[in-house]
Amino acid sequence: MTATDPALTALANGWAALYLLYGRIEAHIERALQSEHGLSVREYSLLDVLSRQHDGEGGHLQMKQVADAVVLSQSATTRLVTRLEDRGLLSRYLCPTDRRGIYTNVTREGLNLLDEARPTNDAALREALDAAAKNPELAPLVTAVEAVNSPLPLLQP
Repeated sequence: MTATDPALTALANGWAALYLLYGRIEAHIERALQSEHGLSVREYSLLDVLSRQHDGEGGHLQMKQVADAVVLSQSATTRLVTRLEDRGLLSRYLCPTDRRGIYTNVTREGLNLLDEARPTNDAALREALDAAAKNPELAPLVTAVEAVNSPLPLLQP
């Protein structure tokens, strides 16, 4: 048997707590979005990310950037885009300056669904965080999440 570095054990414990918090939050939001709007967390996240695109410089996202933002592989992101396109929530078109590029935009129906689902997502997030805050092991992480009050840049390498 080998001795384990206490610092690494503490780090592993912290990661386990963070992973537990994430899992509980995601599961709670998933149930709420599915039951109220027929959306998964990934679908909601994709609609949210794509809804923030714009026509200006650097405004449209490449599929790799979208995949990074929703934390999926490029192939899984493509399948997700296809599912939402089949539902009429997204549309794709060729980049006007580079025919190899394909842009994905949220349709009016997608924006409407996103607007309807946002309060459900936000309320489910609040409920999940409130429940987690009652757990002494998770409470510090909840405090840390609540302290982040500026949007993170989603597309950093």
